Amino acid sequence: MQLIIKNLSKTYPGGVRALDNVSLDIPAGMFGLLGPNGAGKSTLMRTLATLQEADSGSATLEGTSIAPQIDVLEDKNVVRRLLGYLPQEFGVYPRTSAVKLLNHLAALKGVGANAKDRLEVVHALLERVNLSEHRTKAVSNYSGGMRQRFGIAQALLGDPQLLIVDEPTAGLDPGERNRFYNLLAEVGENIIVILSTHIVQDVKELCTNMAIIDKGRLLASGSPAQAESQLDGKVWTKSMTKQELMHKTWEYPILSTKLVGGLPSVRIYSESEPIGGWKPVDPDLEDVFFSKLSGVLAS
Repeated sequence: MQLIIKNLSKTYPGGVRALDNVSLDIPAGMFGLLGPNGAGKSTLMRTLATLQEADSGSATLEGTSIAPQIDVLEDKNVVRRLLGYLPQEFGVYPRTSAVKLLNHLAALKGVGANAKDRLEVVHALLERVNLSEHRTKAVSNYSGGMRQRFGIAQALLGDPQLLIVDEPTAGLDPGERNRFYNLLAEVGENIIVILSTHIVQDVKELCTNMAIIDKGRLLASGSPAQAESQLDGKVWTKSMTKQELMHKTWEYPILSTKLVGGLPSVRIYSESEPIGGWKPVDPDLEDVFFSKLSGVLAS
C-alpha cells in the first residue's frame, strides 16, 4: 500500500502559497513530515484528510482493502472509511467520560454490528492506549498526554489503513512522549502513518521515511539515515564565548547554535576542514533540517 502525491498546490486568499507543487511517494510504515511552523504541513494533512480542497494536483491511495486505487481528492467518502485522523487540537464534550465519548464516535463511524460489539471495540481500544482504568473520567479533565492517547484511540476506530497525526507530541512531558512514541510505532507496522511535526527528534526516533517542507515547498525526502549521509564529513563544531560568536571571523554557514555549559556550541557546514580549531562531528537529522531550511544543501 502507498500514497502517491503529485504536484499538489494550495494558495489561500491573500496570496499565501501553502503548498507549492508538492510530490511525494509515501509507503506503508511511519512517515515523518518535518518543517517549521507555517511550513504547510497542516494544510497538506487537512487536504489528505479530506477536510479541505487543493487548487491543483492529485493524491492517490493504492493497494487498499477496498479498492486497488482511490482518488483521495475526489472519492472523499471512500477515503474516510479508511482514514484515522488526529488533528493538532481537538475538542471534547464536557463532563463526558472516555468510554461514552468513544462509544458515541464509534457509532458515528459505523463501528460494530451492534451495540455490544461496538462497546467491546471501545474497551479494547481504551486498553490499548492505556486508558482503561480512566475510562469513566471526563476526557475534558484528562492531562495533555492522556487526551492525546484518547485522540489516538478515536483515530484507530474502524481499523484505518491511513492514519494522519498532526503535531501529536506538542506540550507532552518526556514520559508521555515516550509512551506516545511506542504506541505510534506499534500502530505503524502495517499501515500508512503520516506524522506531521516540527520536532526533529520525533522523526528520527519513529520514522523510516521522511520529508522536509518549508513555505509550501518540498526540500528533501528519503530515509533519515540517507538524509544524514549527505552531510558526512561536512559538519564541524566548536565551543566559544558569546563575544566570539557575536564577532565571528569565519564565513562558513552556521547550522545551529546551542548553549552547553554556559558557552555557545556552534555547528557549521564546510566541505573541507575549516580554519580555526573546528572539530569534525557526525551529522544528525537536525543538521539536515537546518541545512535544508537555510539552503546550504540544495533541494
